[in-house]
Amino acid sequence: MEAANYQGTNKLITGIVFGVITFWLFAQAMVNVVPAVQEDLGISLGTLNIAISLTALFSGMFIVAAGGLADKIGRKKMTYIGLILSVIGSLCLVLSQGSILLIIGRVIQGLSAACIMPATIALMKAYFEGAERQRALSYWSIGSWGGSGVASFAGGAIATYLGWRWIFVFSIIFSLLGMWLLKETPESKGESTGAFKFDYTGLVIFIITMLALNIFITFGADLGWTNLITIALALVAIIGAIVFIKVEKGKEIVLIDFSLFKNKPYTGATSSNFLLNAIAGTLVVANTYVQVGRGFSEFQTGMLSLGYLVAVLAMIRVGEKILQKVGAKKPMVWGALISTAGVGIMGLTFLPDFAYTVVVFIGFSLFGLGLGIYATPSTDTSVSNSPANKVGEAAGIYKMASSLGGAFGVAISATVFSTISAAGNVELAATAGIIVNVLFGALAILSIIFMVPGDAGKTGIEKELTNPPGQPEPEPTH
Repeated sequence: MEAANYQGTNKLITGIVFGVITFWLFAQAMVNVVPAVQEDLGISLGTLNIAISLTALFSGMFIVAAGGLADKIGRKKMTYIGLILSVIGSLCLVLSQGSILLIIGRVIQGLSAACIMPATIALMKAYFEGAERQRALSYWSIGSWGGSGVASFAGGAIATYLGWRWIFVFSIIFSLLGMWLLKETPESKGESTGAFKFDYTGLVIFIITMLALNIFITFGADLGWTNLITIALALVAIIGAIVFIKVEKGKEIVLIDFSLFKNKPYTGATSSNFLLNAIAGTLVVANTYVQVGRGFSEFQTGMLSLGYLVAVLAMIRVGEKILQKVGAKKPMVWGALISTAGVGIMGLTFLPDFAYTVVVFIGFSLFGLGLGIYATPSTDTSVSNSPANKVGEAAGIYKMASSLGGAFGVAISATVFSTISAAGNVELAATAGIIVNVLFGALAILSIIFMVPGDAGKTGIEKELTNPPGQPEPEPTH
């Protein structure tokens, strides 16, 4: 079937969700099976922690490049490349007997995620319209947000009853199923003329900059913030970013098209996505505090966030329905407000044990509820406000904002918590760490209010109600 006549199906959605789950559920489950992997492979905890972080690092570095490539060489082809890489990466982990195959497998899984995430969002933009696209993106969000929430439970259960390697056997099965479900989908590309060209110079500068930034964020606290290596990494990241922007602005073929940010709704969705992912620092602060300051076990700490998992899964489709009724801005604002409120009440560390336990459980539930409401309207706003020939690149930047936001949030929150708790006041450290995340939430709310228009995300029917026939359409915001 020709792409022009093709309408997206549930089979396509299922194949895409399976592809997304290979990263969010299976690759991320590695975080929850550290003792089992360490004991089985006989490697140091430091080596294992590096192996775990490599997947997010390589995903973050290559996701924008992969999104741009998907527009040029084909979004289905890029999704297939991602799924093949997922199979190879998972196979490396299944067969690993030491650190070498483990590290190689984790790097390949990161490259797989970079290929799959923007390409699958672009396929949904290409083959679904209006309410159907919003429904499709809801399932994409369930695969990612829900997958990350389920990872600790599913990964732990598989590792306990079958062994940790079986996590990645299931990942291979899901990758192959995803490829089979997508095989009848026609190819989708961005419109282009002339021979294929790619910005290799921009990619190299971008990788060096992101590598320096990620190492600075991940290892800055361990090295010491005034250590010469840490300072050098920060300088490389800053200089690299300046050089990258200057080089990109002076070229015709670019890795990142900064003109995308002239569109205010896209910028509002991407910046608020960055800031709401930065609130992930709350997980580090709250989980560390209840264990260090309140004597909770790891299992009890995990149970505190159960409300988050349930709420985020339950509310994603609700967010989609609100989007279809009133547009994207209101659910994005409501979601950010509810999440910020949920985070804020976790800072009430002066409460006695039982009361604080209840407050943290409610806080996590509100956090998940807000993110569930926010997810689909935000993703839809970023997709619907990107040019058809650059939707893969735009989706790559949007998803990179998720990775970088989470990295920044965790690094900043952990630094604030550890610095203050080193002086002996764990309660004050937790409160200060939570306040940092409340500020991230407040900035996210402001970015939505000032950049996302009131009718963003409305379907044709809602726009007709807002602008009756015979009345001129409002000018698009750029």
